[in-house]
Amino acid sequence: MFLLTPRYIKDAKNYIHGAKKFLSYKKDILQHAQIHQIESGIRDLQSAIRARSREAVSVSVTRLDELIGKCVQPPKNASLRENIEVFLVAVIIAAGVKAFLIQPFRIPTGSMQPTLYGIVGVPTDTPPPNPLTRVFEFFILGRHSFDLRAKEEDVVVSLSEKTYANFFTFTQIVCRRHTYTLFVPRDPLMRYFRVVPGRQYAAGEVIARGHMDTGDQVFVDKVSYNFVKPASGDVFVFKTTGIHEIESGLDPAMGSQHYIKRLAGMPGDTMRIAPPLLYLNGKVPTDFVFQRVMSMKDGYQGYSNAGRGGPAFRFLGSPEETFTVPANSYFALGDNSYHSRDSRDWGIVPARNVAGRGLVVYWPFSKRWGLIR
Repeated sequence: MFLLTPRYIKDAKNYIHGAKKFLSYKKDILQHAQIHQIESGIRDLQSAIRARSREAVSVSVTRLDELIGKCVQPPKNASLRENIEVFLVAVIIAAGVKAFLIQPFRIPTGSMQPTLYGIVGVPTDTPPPNPLTRVFEFFILGRHSFDLRAKEEDVVVSLSEKTYANFFTFTQIVCRRHTYTLFVPRDPLMRYFRVVPGRQYAAGEVIARGHMDTGDQVFVDKVSYNFVKPASGDVFVFKTTGIHEIESGLDPAMGSQHYIKRLAGMPGDTMRIAPPLLYLNGKVPTDFVFQRVMSMKDGYQGYSNAGRGGPAFRFLGSPEETFTVPANSYFALGDNSYHSRDSRDWGIVPARNVAGRGLVVYWPFSKRWGLIR
């Protein structure tokens, strides 16, 4: 007579098969007593299966499960280890994204204004707004307000800048009697607020009052130029490596820097500037990004042969002068032409120096927020 095998018998046999596999895998690290207990539990379950006792099978399975469970207790600090592993994976992924996909970049100067803003200081005669407004302005607009006064009669000895986490920049104003700290970079503090070594202040006199707007924070696309060549009109980021006129003025300890400009001249292009117009190969470019600068509207001032009130640039320094971009090179211009050090001053950008394309402004949430044009 043919009899069907009950389900609980099949499950019990499968459990025995799994328990034997567990022993085979773990035998070299289990204690002798643990091995003996599991083998005994397997034999008890086999006896219960032969007796076809549902209750005995259930008890034997439960006992064997408990024995195996004791042998696979999680290691100490398992949750901590898991959290550390998750954190390390996140760091590795972030590093990979930064290295190969996109990279954050802060606009340091005003050479691309009003397309992109660098760090701008605004002195005021009125005290800063209330704390709640100041918090709102910082997170939304990237604006930091301050009102620093001299505690007593003093004179500035030096200014020292320190940056933490590649984002938070502070300047220590070292005076003869006191040292003050402001959450602003050193150079804009000196340029906009005239805080310079040797300046004297009376007791209670304002050292610096107003606000500092952080430079636009952008993401740089490091991928697309691996598949398509940079195009005229792109906002692009490049390294200063090998550009002697730039690197000769940098602190050697800082190494090469990253600059962001408008790619104006492609290899082989012949360029000329007759303010406010730019000429490429004898014609005024029709691209929106160049037309916008030449319109002299909405903060744009056109292209120039010299800085405002300064000497002519080394290249394209007069309306008659032309320049032809060499092979494997690009000519960079700032949209803020009268206040931009660019290829007119230090020459071409080697193609090998190009790091990526300016993609989006991700902070602050100003009218410039979004895709970069």
